[in-house]
Amino acid sequence: MMQAAFLVAPGRVEFRSLPSPVPGAGEVAVRVRAALTDGTDLKAFRRGHPKMPMPTRFGHEFSGDVAATGPGVANFAVGDAIMAVHSAPCGRCHWCRAEQENLCATIMETKILGAYAEQILLPRHIVERNAFSKPASLSYEAAAFLEPLACVIHGVCLLAPREGDVAVVIGAGGFGLLHVALLRALGVRVAVISRGAARLELARALGAEWGYEVTLDRGTVSEARALVEGITDGRGADRVIECTGQVDGWLAGLALVRRGGTVSLFGGPPPRSTIPIDTSRLHYDQISLVSPFHFRPRDVRRAYELLAGGAIDVTPLISGRNELRELERVFERLEHGEGVKFAVLP
Repeated sequence: MMQAAFLVAPGRVEFRSLPSPVPGAGEVAVRVRAALTDGTDLKAFRRGHPKMPMPTRFGHEFSGDVAATGPGVANFAVGDAIMAVHSAPCGRCHWCRAEQENLCATIMETKILGAYAEQILLPRHIVERNAFSKPASLSYEAAAFLEPLACVIHGVCLLAPREGDVAVVIGAGGFGLLHVALLRALGVRVAVISRGAARLELARALGAEWGYEVTLDRGTVSEARALVEGITDGRGADRVIECTGQVDGWLAGLALVRRGGTVSLFGGPPPRSTIPIDTSRLHYDQISLVSPFHFRPRDVRRAYELLAGGAIDVTPLISGRNELRELERVFERLEHGEGVKFAVLP
């Protein structure tokens, strides 16, 4: 038997005893050693989630040890340290054939949730495409960043920054800070606009050259524009990454980018949100927009290489470590603006 956390209502977590998973052909049962909190789980905790009907297991950023393997598994054995993501494409649909595996027709239907538990079962398609042996030099907590880092790598691939570019990251949450770390590793100069002095201090520790504490709205975007022009000889940013998922953040991204620049709309606003766009600015200033979603297997592999090779240090993003039974308290702290990401240790 094992313990697993269930979100049974907004703001309420229950722990239930379940049979330990028995892997079928090609499957791997993982003894979770570290699971990370993330924004999707926090939103579900606050108000529920349309894709996560309650009661539901939740959590999808994790690493651990192989507890059991099913018939046909050749790459992993019981006791191996393992790191994986919670989804993988089918490899057969139109989008997979077009190398847009992040948009695979079945990728959302076949994803797994339930990392806030003592064990989680990896189905065959994930084991075959998006699971890796964890190096001994990499902590379980750092290995659990495989999924969020893969998302960021996909976004930055679409953004296509050049070494020496000036990029503005809007929002210093977990994803914003991961963007800072990755962009700095690529030789990009980074400015961060966010609320909260502590978040900006962390951004600077990860390599950001500039940090501005500005609450972006339509009244303050001109202030932010002046700050960005001040570090770019009046041009505006070469690249802007919007990580707040707020309409005002999207509008600010369009205002802060230079002529010929690119804006990554990484954060997703609530469904049916709309924004007014100055079509002349978009057209005559040749502004490019990209809207990254999820990740592809090659993004996961690149994330693995960066983490395993020590090219990116993600540990500064971990604000604390808690036992599984403390999960509800962890989300209450996040809801009150404490910390960035917490490691849950079942």
